[in-house]
Amino acid sequence: MTKEQKDNLFILIKSLSKSEKRQFKLYVGRLGVNEESKFLKLFNILDKLLVYNEAVILKKGIVKKQQLSNLKAHLYKQILISLRLNPSHQDIRIQIREQLDFATILYHKGLYKQSLKILDKAKNLAISNEEKNVAYEIVELEKIIESQYITRSISNRADELTIQAKALSLQNVLASKLSNLSLQLYGLFLKTGYVKNDEEYQIIDKYYHDRLPKYDINKLGFREKLWLYKAKLWYSFLTVDFLSCYKFASKWVDLFYENQDMIKLNPVFFLRGNHYLLEALFYLRQYDKFKETLSKFEVVTQEKWFPLDDNTESLAFLYIYNNKFNLHFIEGSFENGLPLIEEVLEKLKNYKNRIDEHHIMVFYYKMASMYFGAGDSRKCIYYLDKIISNKSLQMREDLLCFSRILNLVAHYEAGLDYNLDVLIRSTYKFLIKMEDLYEVQKEFIKFLRGLGDIYPHEVKGEFNKLHKKLKEFENDPYQSRAFLYLDIISWLESKIENRPIGDIIRDKFKATTV
Repeated sequence: MTKEQKDNLFILIKSLSKSEKRQFKLYVGRLGVNEESKFLKLFNILDKLLVYNEAVILKKGIVKKQQLSNLKAHLYKQILISLRLNPSHQDIRIQIREQLDFATILYHKGLYKQSLKILDKAKNLAISNEEKNVAYEIVELEKIIESQYITRSISNRADELTIQAKALSLQNVLASKLSNLSLQLYGLFLKTGYVKNDEEYQIIDKYYHDRLPKYDINKLGFREKLWLYKAKLWYSFLTVDFLSCYKFASKWVDLFYENQDMIKLNPVFFLRGNHYLLEALFYLRQYDKFKETLSKFEVVTQEKWFPLDDNTESLAFLYIYNNKFNLHFIEGSFENGLPLIEEVLEKLKNYKNRIDEHHIMVFYYKMASMYFGAGDSRKCIYYLDKIISNKSLQMREDLLCFSRILNLVAHYEAGLDYNLDVLIRSTYKFLIKMEDLYEVQKEFIKFLRGLGDIYPHEVKGEFNKLHKKLKEFENDPYQSRAFLYLDIISWLESKIENRPIGDIIRDKFKATTV
């Protein structure tokens, strides 16, 4: 990998738009003394470089090697200050913080009434926008001013501020407990994945209920409800209750549609909520609702009022296009989905510094699955190899597992059987190292181990045996999720019936939509 991926200053400069670069130069040039400053010269050098190269910088002679680190740190800070002053980054949170800063300055100058006036306006703005942590900070500063100085602003001021501080504190504590629970459950999901048996379910269920604070839903504000729905959503995902996933993801998204101003203030949460809603609908195979939700989601992100910045733009791309792939998988419209691959690959070039490598690997798995469904096994193998050969990334075990299984199936389909025995052994060795395998995976391992000893005329019979065995798990709440990564049953049916897998999946889709 090139070094620009590791140099934060270089990545920051390359993320700037033309208007942000122009604003930075105007900001630096506000005083004539800065026009020839070293940090501005460094900025211009880095702006012109295609990749970060320290040798090129030092060759310019603007700074010695020992001083470069300090100069880069200074430039980084100046760019952030410039961005903070940019109107496009002036959201409600920054405005509230700015007012709090102004009030603090006035307080230190002894202008207490002026300070309190600004604090009162900032507090009302914070509360109306559910920024209760900073609202609590503001109340605490108001208490300091009122307790130290005789302002005589309101006769019952002490009681009013005490009641307000207590209410905000209780709300913040509840929100903190719910957000902690949500984060802990998400961490468990990343570590252990979905529960695979009743014993694991009991552990997660106890963990969740032991940490869920008491609450009255009618007394919760927007923020507390959001964290509550997130916690319940992750509990539902962990326990493989996709109907409850749909229920709480719907509540999460509806909460935003009922409070549209909160979409502008918390666009990332809005995007994530829609993604989880679509994921739940995909798992439930609710085609009409999935299609409607995806369409509405995409339309909203294209509205002029929707706050698109570098972060939200890349997340919107990630979630929308992941689910566009899923729409084709539900329909079985693999050939129609192939143009989507080129579109995503092109867009990934623009988001390479903003989307983590794990999500890129997920895209590659979806591309491989699309090609497999379309009958192009060699292209499928090409994208799977990008995942399997990536030794530097710690990916989810389930993604690595099914990438290897699909890779083996694709080699079989492509007739690349000259090294199939080696591939079977390496896949088998990888799978047995995994802990807590699905029964589906265990049965597939047994099938793989015996595949080399099967005569060609016996293959269809073995496919039938495996198909019969796997059908037992199709409606098992703990085991059925394995089929969402790789529809092994449809593949087996395609081999038994000697038909393309795409036809099998499309027939199943049509049967469910009649």
